[in-house]
Amino acid sequence: MQSYLQYKRLGRAVKEQLERDKEKALARTISATIEIPRPLSAAHIAPPSDSDEEEEGVTQYTNINRPRFSLTQTPTRDEKNNDHLNPLRSAWTRYSQRTALGYALDGIHPRERTTQEGKGSKIFLVGWESAEDPLDPHNYSKATRMSTTFIVGLIAFVVGAASSIDVAILPQASADFGVSDVVESMATGLYLAGFAFGAVFAGPFSETFGRNAIYIVTMVLYMIFIMASGLAPNIGAQLTFRFIAGFFGSTPLTCAGGSISDLWNQLEKTYAFALYAIAGFGGPVLGPVIGSYVGNGNIGSWRWTEYLTLIMSGLVLGLVILFQIETYPPLLLKWKAEHLRRLTGDDRFCAEIEITSMTLWVRLNMSMKRPFLMMGEPIIILMALYLTVLYIVLFTFLDGYTYIFQETYGISQGLTNIVFVGIFVGIAMSAFLVPFVLRKTKQEFAKNDLERGNRIHPEIRLWYGMLGGSFAIPASLLWMGWTDYASVSIWSPIMASVLFGYGLICIFMSAYMYIIDAYEIYAASALTFTTFTRYLVAGGMTIVGIPFYKNVGTHWTLTIMACISALLVPIPFVLFKWGHRIRERSKYAVA
Repeated sequence: MQSYLQYKRLGRAVKEQLERDKEKALARTISATIEIPRPLSAAHIAPPSDSDEEEEGVTQYTNINRPRFSLTQTPTRDEKNNDHLNPLRSAWTRYSQRTALGYALDGIHPRERTTQEGKGSKIFLVGWESAEDPLDPHNYSKATRMSTTFIVGLIAFVVGAASSIDVAILPQASADFGVSDVVESMATGLYLAGFAFGAVFAGPFSETFGRNAIYIVTMVLYMIFIMASGLAPNIGAQLTFRFIAGFFGSTPLTCAGGSISDLWNQLEKTYAFALYAIAGFGGPVLGPVIGSYVGNGNIGSWRWTEYLTLIMSGLVLGLVILFQIETYPPLLLKWKAEHLRRLTGDDRFCAEIEITSMTLWVRLNMSMKRPFLMMGEPIIILMALYLTVLYIVLFTFLDGYTYIFQETYGISQGLTNIVFVGIFVGIAMSAFLVPFVLRKTKQEFAKNDLERGNRIHPEIRLWYGMLGGSFAIPASLLWMGWTDYASVSIWSPIMASVLFGYGLICIFMSAYMYIIDAYEIYAASALTFTTFTRYLVAGGMTIVGIPFYKNVGTHWTLTIMACISALLVPIPFVLFKWGHRIRERSKYAVA
């Protein structure tokens, strides 16, 4: 709905620009003409070339006193009757006027075609009128950009909640299908594996068809398979449908970074990305809370976890259809070029996305190769490793909370799932860091004087991780592991989970924003690799989580994970100190 309205608004804006700039085009046409001083010869009345262009340095002969250019006027009756008397004026003036319009319009960049861009010598490359063009997503009102970012965060919330909500009914579903809890935990593991494989395909499709089309189509398909998993007659069908649902649900995890970059500049991303991340991370940690009393309370069977997910997803899909605007600039410029061709009748108006040789299949091929070509990048290796460890801890918590809280403190299954709220509280607490990090980023902007074209150092994005985020992970795991005794208040491990949530979101925001700024045009490939790695490994470890907690025990399980995460604590500080040197030696990173 909003995309259609946006297309119509863009058409009206283009028409208004043509009306504003037609006088400039007319002046350009008149200033390029002179009075014909001699009778016309056959050589002079040759028709223009198919390219519809004036060669540089060649003077056109026409009647300066009778300009014929107008977007609305048509030739008079006398002009039509006399056109045969001066065929040169009749033909050449018509073409030169269209060419003059291409040169006169603000934001249109005439240039020669390359050999790969088809026939014709020149094209009018369509861009924004100016840096303040209201059609540019960066110039939308702050309220519009905030609401759009929040909707993207809601998409991430519902698909994230679907990844963990099944843990809330693990005993009921396994009993219904007659399988063990380990087998039923594969419903979560395969959903995460679907995330991993879907991330490879989501980016190229969004860069071909735009963000909104991919959000809507993939959410519809995701909802179909969520419903199918709720209706599954056996464990095989459930696991298959969960994997496919995860595959289509991966879209916001891959495309969200692009949507945010479409809307916010480098400074604004400091708080805009935090808005998305807090909402998006709320899904996996609140999924068990949403399903806490399904199947073992008064809310039907275990299948209602899938139905609740379907209902939430339907509500979010409604918001996307009704209120989500298209943000992908190349697609918006393509729409603008379409309107210009229709209104002027000149096919030389083109957007970059229309003339590039980067087809969908080329993008898919690149998206499946380049992420793994970049796996040798030190920055990507370190960040992928860090995020993978954190996701292993987070998603094994889905199984481990039963042993940490339910068996230790004797609380109910429903209340155990509600305890996940503690992690979300910690995630939300990261919002208090935004003013400080924003101030540091502004100082970096002033230091590098971005108005003169300089860039900020990507290492400024590591402040979230350095402000206690990296230390919070091992500290919270040790705290939780060695106060998890019936003789110690249950609030002690709950408070440890709050600290874990704080560290989790800080590292995530640092890693994502650092990769985006460090790799820029290759950021999508870098993020695809980190997404693929962490979800595939976390999905596998989810299945291992139950026997690990059961056989090793909560104390040593959490201690082992704390020791592994402690080895990663220096990463933000090392990259902050020497990251610029690593980027200088990189084939893909900005130097």
